[in-house]
Amino acid sequence: MKWQARKDIDWLAVLPAQAAQAVLKTYLQAWKNCWDGRADKPNFKARVRTVMSVDIPQGRDLNITRVHRRWGMVNIPEIGRVRFRWTKDLPVGKRANKENRITGARLVKDALGWHIAFRVQTLQAKPEPHAGPEVGIDAGVNLPLALSDGNHQDHGRPTRTENGTADRDKWLTAEEKAKLLCLERRAAHRKSFRKPKERTSNRLRNTYDQIRTLRARATRRATDWQHQTTTALARIYGTLVVEQLHIPNMVKSAKGTIEEPGKHVAQKAGLNRAISQEARGRTVTMLTYKAARNGGTVHKVPAPNTSRRCSACGFITPGSREDQATFVCKSPDCGWSGNADYNAARNLLHLYRMGHALIPAAGRAVVRRTRGVKPATAR
Repeated sequence: MKWQARKDIDWLAVLPAQAAQAVLKTYLQAWKNCWDGRADKPNFKARVRTVMSVDIPQGRDLNITRVHRRWGMVNIPEIGRVRFRWTKDLPVGKRANKENRITGARLVKDALGWHIAFRVQTLQAKPEPHAGPEVGIDAGVNLPLALSDGNHQDHGRPTRTENGTADRDKWLTAEEKAKLLCLERRAAHRKSFRKPKERTSNRLRNTYDQIRTLRARATRRATDWQHQTTTALARIYGTLVVEQLHIPNMVKSAKGTIEEPGKHVAQKAGLNRAISQEARGRTVTMLTYKAARNGGTVHKVPAPNTSRRCSACGFITPGSREDQATFVCKSPDCGWSGNADYNAARNLLHLYRMGHALIPAAGRAVVRRTRGVKPATAR
């Protein structure tokens, strides 16, 4: 199929054989995901909406050598020898064998520069079942991860600004926020001079690059916190219970239509922004495969009424959520009050113990697996 496509498509024939093979494999996998119901059918993505990446499917061509403790050298086809930051041990030299070897790599460019990620194939034994305790985990807005045993995980970043709006730059320092505001104003000023369909000036493009650099830095900090937190939870607990959520439905706009306009549109927009910033889906994905590595499991339970039910008495009474962070039971025989996310986490664990768990989240420990290596910055 690859050679026939190179004959029929002119631009594909110009590419190196390995690059063309990677493009076709990605395209075929996109259609398989569509046919299996995991994604929509593939569509055209412009260069500005995609990450620039180059795949190197053959690991034997890399010829990786370690220069010293922090740096290594890799051979990139059509480019030559490139130095990269050594951030994780790699099976090179005498350590490489059929069960533990590098099968390929990928070059990725983002706002912070070029990075290289190696695909490593290792032989790993199936882990023993985790004997740790059970825990319910609720992902909230004011409290990122609330646990049913009270061991809450908070990143210490403010979720609201001084005027009460959602803080979209909470992962930046005060100096970085001031710099970002200055850059955004500068970009808006320079953009005002650009005529319709006129090419973006180099100065405006440079300002956009600086903004993307700050945004990428904030994203890295958020992802790093998620990795460290989910790794610690997967090592401590054997059974982790989360709620089954459909994030796209949660972050829908409240504008409504002209005939039936929505209510509290600005407040709902701020809530949607706060939910999107926490990246709940990515947190569950990390918990799933990390728990499988440690012999644990991640289970999902139905979400309805988990935030309205009192975890102390079990009654569902209207008006128990006084605000986004506080839960107060309105039952005359109870009156329990506490953090709303903590109350929901206890309800999640209760549903699991009552047998209301859905199918366990995907992700099982396998004997042979391909694990990615933390991206290393190439210089």
